[in-house]
Amino acid sequence: MDVIRQRILNRLHLGPRVSDAPQNRPAPNLEDTDEQVVLYRYRKQRGVNLGSWFVLERWITDAPFRYAAVPGQSDLDVAKGSHARETLEHHWDSWITAKDFEWLTARGINAVRIPIGYYHLCGLDSSLLRETDFRGLEEVFQGAWTRLVKAVETAQSYGIGVLFDLHSAPGKQNQDSHSGTSSPRISFFSRSNLQLTIRVLHTLVSAVRSLRLEHDPPIKNVIGISLLNEPKPPSHSALKDWYAKALQELRSLDPGLPIYISDCWMPGDYAGFVKSLPEPTSPIYLDHHLYRCFTSADTSTPAAQHSSSLTDPNASMPQTFARVARMLEDAGGGLVVGEWSGALNPGSLQGPIHEREERKRYIAAQLDLFERYCAGWFFWTYKKQQPGDQGWSFRDAAEAGVFPHFVGMHSTRHVPMDDVDRAGRKIAALDRARGQHASYWTQYSGQYEHWRFEKGYHQGWEDAYRFLLNRDTTRNAVCELGNKGSWKKKRVHEHSTEYGFSNNVWEYEHGFDQAIRDADLDFQSMYC
Repeated sequence: MDVIRQRILNRLHLGPRVSDAPQNRPAPNLEDTDEQVVLYRYRKQRGVNLGSWFVLERWITDAPFRYAAVPGQSDLDVAKGSHARETLEHHWDSWITAKDFEWLTARGINAVRIPIGYYHLCGLDSSLLRETDFRGLEEVFQGAWTRLVKAVETAQSYGIGVLFDLHSAPGKQNQDSHSGTSSPRISFFSRSNLQLTIRVLHTLVSAVRSLRLEHDPPIKNVIGISLLNEPKPPSHSALKDWYAKALQELRSLDPGLPIYISDCWMPGDYAGFVKSLPEPTSPIYLDHHLYRCFTSADTSTPAAQHSSSLTDPNASMPQTFARVARMLEDAGGGLVVGEWSGALNPGSLQGPIHEREERKRYIAAQLDLFERYCAGWFFWTYKKQQPGDQGWSFRDAAEAGVFPHFVGMHSTRHVPMDDVDRAGRKIAALDRARGQHASYWTQYSGQYEHWRFEKGYHQGWEDAYRFLLNRDTTRNAVCELGNKGSWKKKRVHEHSTEYGFSNNVWEYEHGFDQAIRDADLDFQSMYC
């Protein structure tokens, strides 16, 4: 194959890429575990953050800060105030209840991100608080873990997955009060705190694994662990070194558990880091946070321009998302927007505009971007104590019609498990796709193996419907394959092992990808 043609194919993500030869990369292990666990972890995640439930933020809910010590902005301030244990336990028991999970699942939400602090795990190991800002406060947080377990149990009963996010690490990983203390001092990157945080994550992952294997009933809906929220490292090489050590430690405990890492608002750089890691046994998701309301540039940009910058395929952000998503898929990972909102700075809402409609378009523009390129997203935040904020409160936005009433696919007709016509529709779709594939590649001379496209198509269709037909892990929203990268890598390895490794394995990949899209469209047209 000549060099010019190879460059064209690589640029288009078409054709063989010798560096990605499947024989050089072991297949990720996706199916040596419970079927429900697999479906929870690899489906498309459409979620919200349960902000200020365990890691408190006063602008979201003021009530728990009633007796807080000065300056009254952080978990540590509340813990050092009077009536601390009583205040926190009342809040944990009342801020989010089963009714909230019921409300969320009725709108298609199938996942929640729960921010936690290391001190919330002291019920598992009280020694985690020694030599930290929270030493001596073990009794205050002793009841947190049992309530977190109850939260996951309740979520599972509504078909909702749970992502645990370490929002507050020992020593603070950023200057904000939602990192545990009101002090702006960051000491997370000291050697002792880096090591302690790996111990904290070890404790958390061990507990999650026990819940899945030993709890009665088994808890299968933990979709992953986010290592660290919005770190501000002294150097990115130091953070990447720590990420690599943490990943190695946690993989030894639970090889199949998806891990989420913050990109520090540098998605391209950290996607390259993910690609440089040894082949993972389960996905590594890059966690990107997208807000357009904090900087001076955000303030001076009209809302309509914010929206168009997200929908224009030639604009910077869609281009970045496309590139990063492709890099991560090649690495068996995925891009997830762990935080975003409908919030706009008042400066973006000046002039003769309809604020509600502008906010609605802005939210729609973000959703369109995320649905196209991401394995999942989580709106910040679910609700606020004071109602009415349609920018930051998902509940208020949804009830006001600013956010869509339902997200994802929703079947409106009976979906038979054994639809006798489905096989015929697959064959018809395959014939069309195979013809288009073969016709396109006639313009390039070469030796092709179009039969591999057909093999990939058959497998992709069956895998797509494996998710689409699932009813054990969902209430209202249709289950869709979200992390295609890991799933496809496994299938490519299986195919190559059975039929031989070849520079034309890319044709199998193309068939697989096409079938996923066609199966989703088939399901929508027939059942939604």
